[in-house]
Amino acid sequence: MNAIISASGLAAELAGGEPPVLLDVRWQLSLAKAAGEPPFDGRAAYAAGHIPGAVYVDLDAELASAPGPAGRHPLPDLEVFGAAMRRAGVSAARPVVVYDGGQGWAAARAWWLLRWTGHPDVRVLDGGLPAWQGELTTDVPRPEEGDFRPEPGERGFLDADGAAALARSGVLFDARAGERYRGEVEPIDRVGGHIPGAVSAPTTDNVAPDGRFLPAEELRARFKALGADDGTPVGVYCGSGVSGAHEVLALAVAGIPAALYVGSWSEWSSDPDRPVAVGPDPQ
Repeated sequence: MNAIISASGLAAELAGGEPPVLLDVRWQLSLAKAAGEPPFDGRAAYAAGHIPGAVYVDLDAELASAPGPAGRHPLPDLEVFGAAMRRAGVSAARPVVVYDGGQGWAAARAWWLLRWTGHPDVRVLDGGLPAWQGELTTDVPRPEEGDFRPEPGERGFLDADGAAALARSGVLFDARAGERYRGEVEPIDRVGGHIPGAVSAPTTDNVAPDGRFLPAEELRARFKALGADDGTPVGVYCGSGVSGAHEVLALAVAGIPAALYVGSWSEWSSDPDRPVAVGPDPQ
């Protein structure tokens, strides 16, 4: 099953007799607070106009727990997550499509969580809302309660120790910008650098200028060149488990299964006892 869907494909499915559940997860990482500006408001963006039938999902409140020692976007309480999904109409037997404002990171976080907790059919709108050519609405749907009950999977998830081990035994991709990986700048977390052994693979290099994913064959070639050969265990981390989910999605488009270190650099770097590598080499 493809992990993404085109805008034209989504339009056709929404017009069909059994449309997918549609989730709007508009969110963006913002440093506005430090600049004295108001943060991005995804709910307000949704209220101003969304794809007909879409239900808003709050990444910070429903796809993550409160920031703390486990990172800036730790795993959500699965009861909270499950209740939010059921309110949105998510059922195990009904396909789900997720979109965001175009960056793809937030939609990928919802995709990863649903897939990891057992939903069999979840896709991300390739290119997000900017790719949508149809009408928008301000009408808020009232979907029938869904029946989805999240159950954590045995694969697809890494903790800090698992990420460290995978950096030695397989390949661990760092999805952040290269300058953060190298430790040249760190605008958010305690210290810059990367997990020793991790390979720099910015998720921004997986998409075209319009925000759509590169073709699957190009993605496969990119990841193979970075060390993801056939059969090699692959993991991904980022700053807080959001952009990393987007890289896991890119790997899925390429046909390469990968696990996500949800705590990511925000958890790793908060522990002064964990080693930090700097510079362009994995070390």
